[in-house]
Amino acid sequence: MRKRRWIAVAVAGLVVAVAGLVWFKPWALWVDETVNEALPTATATATATATATASATASGEPAAGTPSPAGPVTVAQGGFISHEHATAGTAKIVRLADGTHTLRLEGLDTSNGPDLRVWLSDAPVKEGKAGWSVFDDGKYVNLAKLKGNKGDQNYPLPAGVDWSAYPSVSIWCDRFDVSFGAAALARA
Repeated sequence: MRKRRWIAVAVAGLVVAVAGLVWFKPWALWVDETVNEALPTATATATATATATASATASGEPAAGTPSPAGPVTVAQGGFISHEHATAGTAKIVRLADGTHTLRLEGLDTSNGPDLRVWLSDAPVKEGKAGWSVFDDGKYVNLAKLKGNKGDQNYPLPAGVDWSAYPSVSIWCDRFDVSFGAAALARA
């Protein structure tokens, strides 16, 4: 009878240990995923129109009836600060020639982890522990799963999203509701 109890306890312990490993994914901290995407380009419908320089409104967008510039234009950017994990790099909102916008992460360097996401948020970027969990308190847009914890990567902004309403970017761990790092976006 005693032997069966010990076997039951050992099996239960093994199940709990495996479940914990699957949940926490500690090996992700030692596995880097590097992404090196080029800055996207969009084909403008009228090349001659797209080569003109645009005059900008207060939101950094071309005024109505004004042609867009030919190449990608950075309309906002900011440097990452560390939160739960050391994080460095630059976040940029880039307007493409066709008028669409992309969030570009350049030189990103953070830890890998479970269920990392790229969020635009209306929360202010705060230093230290005070900034770790503020990004899901208000409005946010979950752009996509983080492609890699290192390198350069692009995240197209959904049509209809007013990026200027979201002045910060967070590398968000959805599993543990914590920011690995964040960047405040300032108009370029």
